[in-house]
Amino acid sequence: MSEETQAKAPETGASAAPQATSGSESSPASSSGPGSNSGSSSGPRSGGRPGGGPGGRPSGGPGGRGKFFRRKKVCKFCTEKIDAIPYRDVRLLQGFVAERGKIVPRRLTGVCTTHQRRLTRAIKQARNIALLPFATRH
Repeated sequence: MSEETQAKAPETGASAAPQATSGSESSPASSSGPGSNSGSSSGPRSGGRPGGGPGGRPSGGPGGRGKFFRRKKVCKFCTEKIDAIPYRDVRLLQGFVAERGKIVPRRLTGVCTTHQRRLTRAIKQARNIALLPFATRH
């Protein structure tokens, strides 16, 4: 028992000596101060949010749908049974082109893959004959 106490005494004295000599005792002492959380929480984002998910939105997990329910997107061209997408129909094509001139991806529009390919081809044809702009003026 006396050997254990002798072994512990130099360790505590040795660990305290470098802190006092290096002049950096404010950083270890300040980390345990009342102003810092020292890993107990991860800042303002920690804690239970009343909504559940990120941004205060309720999670649509397996327990329920939550407040926001996203409907399954259905292809506009399949429902209206449009086979050929005309490149001259600028009004139709503008709905699938973003404000900057980019073609909107199908995960946002809900168009099926075959119609997205036809839509892309029609948009590119309309751009080439100057019915649609390639990009906006800036």
